[in-house]
Amino acid sequence: MKKVLIIGAGPAGLMAAEILLEKGFQVDIYDAMPSAGRKFLIAGKGGLNLTHAESYEKFISRYGNSTAHLKPFLDDFPPSALRAWAQELGFETFVGSSGKVFPIGMGAAPMLRAWLERLRQQGANFHFRHRWLGWDEKNALRFDTAQGEISAVADGAILALGGGSRPKTGSNAAWIPVLEARGVKIAPLKPSNCGFDISWTEHIRTRFEGQAVKSVNLLFDGKSKRGEFIITKRGIEGSLIYAFSAALRDEIESKGSATIQLDMMPDWSAEKLIASISQKRGSRSMSSFLKKRIGLSGAKAALLWEVLPREKWNDIAEIGERLKTLPIKLIAPRPLEEAISSAGGVSFDALDENLMLKAIPNVFCAGEMLDWEAPTGGYLLTACFATGRAAGKNLAEKLLF
Repeated sequence: MKKVLIIGAGPAGLMAAEILLEKGFQVDIYDAMPSAGRKFLIAGKGGLNLTHAESYEKFISRYGNSTAHLKPFLDDFPPSALRAWAQELGFETFVGSSGKVFPIGMGAAPMLRAWLERLRQQGANFHFRHRWLGWDEKNALRFDTAQGEISAVADGAILALGGGSRPKTGSNAAWIPVLEARGVKIAPLKPSNCGFDISWTEHIRTRFEGQAVKSVNLLFDGKSKRGEFIITKRGIEGSLIYAFSAALRDEIESKGSATIQLDMMPDWSAEKLIASISQKRGSRSMSSFLKKRIGLSGAKAALLWEVLPREKWNDIAEIGERLKTLPIKLIAPRPLEEAISSAGGVSFDALDENLMLKAIPNVFCAGEMLDWEAPTGGYLLTACFATGRAAGKNLAEKLLF
């Protein structure tokens, strides 16, 4: 029986293991952490968003510049196949109002437990608290353990070590110098699906930290999306910001800052808005007048006064314009360790079409350690499952034929 080592017990590694076990290989799974799927469990906190139910054409476009590289693997394991896999594991799925797909019951932990139990029954051997160090002079894989360094020999290996975000889950990118030393091209890791820094005044930082700004349209680089975000002490974060994070990060990298435009009143036309706030306000302050006339209050009002120069606070035309196009300047992405995911990683130029490293025969890569990124909404997990499955399938074919 041929033996395969999988390093990384996240979704990509576990899916690769499943394929290889089905094809009759001995599979040993190594992970530096005390248990499997640490980042998977965090992703499922509050509801495990497995994938998305939009049309496949639209779904595949979400991977941006990485689409051409990922498409063959996603074609072979699209969202519908992932949902069928979850059902076969014992977890029916449903589509939420936004098109996101969740398992009934929402939790990641029950699904992970069932998956690990099935893998063990199929013969998988798990080795936790084993930190991968690279290869020795005989090309055996080296691991650091509590009992000291050990080595393991196999016919092939799959690396599914994750990116660089949320390092406490084990996704700490310690593999980069190991692979670079073997001549593997690595694109620098960058934060993806992250928050951004803004030079808030003390008023915003102390009074509105943690408050949600709901139902706004964000416009950047000719694209618009409706949603909500959270004000933080240092800036902003949340689903609406994550949807633009790659473009915003790249803009800051090239120009030093990025300015988004917010439509704070997306259900009001500019004409209706001006007509409503042009009424006589009497002795009321502008803040109380806007609250009464158009319902502007809380964090939304605070953002208006944060941006609008004091000398314009009574200028109706200026207020109306800013409510529809409020500029917010972002000065830096939050650090990689805070991000939901990372961009960069093993370059597709360093891999063949089957995800095998050109520099290291019979060693394949999968998951977030590859150089791709995608927004939240199920796209990240789907691609991790799909590339893990492809790596397992392709390694099996190489070793069997």
